[in-house]
Amino acid sequence: MASTTPPSSGSAQFTLFDADITMAPKPFRNPSHKTPTRRIKNSKQIVSDEIKRIQSLPDEARTAALVDTPTYMNVEAPPSVVPRKWWCDITGLKAPYRMPGNGMRYHNKEIYEVIKHLPPGVDQQYLQLRSANVVLR
Repeated sequence: MASTTPPSSGSAQFTLFDADITMAPKPFRNPSHKTPTRRIKNSKQIVSDEIKRIQSLPDEARTAALVDTPTYMNVEAPPSVVPRKWWCDITGLKAPYRMPGNGMRYHNKEIYEVIKHLPPGVDQQYLQLRSANVVLR
């Protein structure tokens, strides 16, 4: 068993004390560094704090705050002008192509070959994953 005592001078034997990296000097650390005490809030805490803040306002300011000032409770945004992104039903990558027969989206010609040779009904199962399946009655 290896010794746990500090090595004596002139000893050629490797000990556990030699392998302990916690005892090694760390010149890269700043001794005056203090960890910040900033608290991170989740959205539920932010909304509850916003409700408390609005309720603590006087009546006139409360109505003005609810109508004029955007808060976490009343932010409204116009529809996005960015085009919608389509994703491959097999791989999950961006899908610039769509199979005309069943509507499955695919990434490249290799995935197209896979989709072409799917057994009957499997394509509908893939489409069902993204709620785009066609139910025939």
